[in-house]
Amino acid sequence: MEKFLMGEYDIIVVGAGHAGCEAGLAAARMGKKTLMLSINLEAVAMMPCNPSIGGTGKGHLVREIDALGGEMGLNIDKTFIQSRMLNTAKGPAVHSLRAQADKNRYHLEMKKTIEKEPLLDMKQGEVIDLVIEEDRACGVVLRTGAIYKSKAVILATGTFLAGKIFIGDSVFDSGPNGLAPSMELAGKLREYGLPMRRFKTGTPARALADSLDYDKMIPQDGDSEIVPFSFMNDELEKDQIKCWLTYTNEKTHEVIRENIHRSAMLGGKIEGVGPRYCPSIEDKINRFPDRARHQLFIEPEGLDTDEMYIQGMSSSLPEDVQQAFYETIEGLEHLKIVRPAYAIEYDCIDPLDLKMNLENRTIENLFCSGQFNGSSGYEEAAAQGLMAGINAVLKLDGKEPFVLDRSQAYIGVLLDDLVTKGTNEPYRIMTSRAEYRLMLRQDNADLRLTELGYQVGLVKQDRYERFLEKKAAVEQETQRLKRKIISPEAANPLLEELGTAPLKSAQSLHELMRRPEVTYDNTASLDPERPELSRHQKTTMEVEIKYGGYIQKQLAQIEKFKRLENRKLSSDIDYESIKGLRIEAQQKLNNMKPLSLGQASRISGVSPADINVLLIYLEKERRS
Repeated sequence: MEKFLMGEYDIIVVGAGHAGCEAGLAAARMGKKTLMLSINLEAVAMMPCNPSIGGTGKGHLVREIDALGGEMGLNIDKTFIQSRMLNTAKGPAVHSLRAQADKNRYHLEMKKTIEKEPLLDMKQGEVIDLVIEEDRACGVVLRTGAIYKSKAVILATGTFLAGKIFIGDSVFDSGPNGLAPSMELAGKLREYGLPMRRFKTGTPARALADSLDYDKMIPQDGDSEIVPFSFMNDELEKDQIKCWLTYTNEKTHEVIRENIHRSAMLGGKIEGVGPRYCPSIEDKINRFPDRARHQLFIEPEGLDTDEMYIQGMSSSLPEDVQQAFYETIEGLEHLKIVRPAYAIEYDCIDPLDLKMNLENRTIENLFCSGQFNGSSGYEEAAAQGLMAGINAVLKLDGKEPFVLDRSQAYIGVLLDDLVTKGTNEPYRIMTSRAEYRLMLRQDNADLRLTELGYQVGLVKQDRYERFLEKKAAVEQETQRLKRKIISPEAANPLLEELGTAPLKSAQSLHELMRRPEVTYDNTASLDPERPELSRHQKTTMEVEIKYGGYIQKQLAQIEKFKRLENRKLSSDIDYESIKGLRIEAQQKLNNMKPLSLGQASRISGVSPADINVLLIYLEKERRS
């Protein structure tokens, strides 16, 4: 095949899913001429699985992406059709926003945003090889023979690499949603020595809305008060679409058990490892035989389609079995499947082969992101794409990497887990993975991260000024509430109405708001001179007041954590030369080259005794 040079860029992004979009936009907005390549432009910000953004833990990531200047939060605010805040019965650390998306509008709006970005070009083309010169990524080769040169390459291939779809006995090469897979590039990456592995994920069937009986299902409405994802939006109003809840039953389980031998997943046809936290329906029934039922959410895919997504029912069973078990479920007895459920297997990299800035350890200026790094989920992918885009720019500019630690962001938890600990299954973020989750709330993501985004050059002036305004407003109003004293005579009628104990002596509004029943809004009658605050400002202020004692304890824990994180380790250290380190620790530390003592302590195979040896070594180095 004849090859020819078609253009030169600073950065090339391979893939245009949620990771590719954030990587491309970040690189371009930070001043680099960027090319984004997609095997099909219909795959731009595509939602091949659940048409939603956010959820437990994932909503935190979206807020952090937004706070750093990313696009996902803004895009879902434009295109959602239902919005709900999850876990409101629990504490604010686990409150998580989730929005049902119009999946086609989400794709089109993101595509439009990319098309309008001045330094970002987007083209359809299949990348079949990288240009590697002296162990450095210098461009890509397309199937047409076109060569695009660059100073850095970001891989964001999603589930397209050597993609293979399974529906019962039917097995065929394919990317998600019937798009073409990327077969040749997968082989090339192995040739370059990248440690590749096979993972698997799946998606449920889609059904026609008119074939469902909604009277037999439980309606699930959106919240009456819509909370935006983006800190750039104070209020959103929209007519919301209903979702529906129904359940499997013993008849459903019987049909599946009788045909379990026909499942591609359980029949041994799939070699890839699937996500433990999102099992197929046959896997659920196999693993939890005592469960009488499993819940299913029926969710619209958009305003201009009658397709409904059946959440909780991914499967690799044959189409006839899928039809049979769906028909046993209340509300789905006459269901018409328009897209069958399937499992998809794909190639990804072992993330232990990456540095904390998401650069490959063996090929310089090759950055990796998204499901290619062994994660699952749109939000996890977008977070990695954003960080890969930022760090590719910083690397080209000769600046220090932008790395968030576990006490700063869920993004820090996500990347540290992947790069330091690795993963043996598609990785999913959860609030339980964060040690300091009371500090990593979704309401304060801007206070934690927007200053950092501004420093690296991604956050623009309008967002930065909005952040400064919120920060000042929260601080000033918190101090004013401490000074605002309320007498028992003024407060007690309201406190009685709210069902909480009366005051015996005067108290500040700040102290009064520590009570669970008392909010900033319901004390307005006691404080007519208060300023007008935005929703974001009020939410953060209230949480900081109500959970102040717990927050102080967590800040003390973070201080201890920072002592190890701040003890930096040079990449030049030869750990085999350090006496007292066990052989396993020497090998793991030399392979990983951790940035800090804290990161070293989280490497599998490095013991507390090894960390003590490193502490002594660092002290000797300091003295010398």
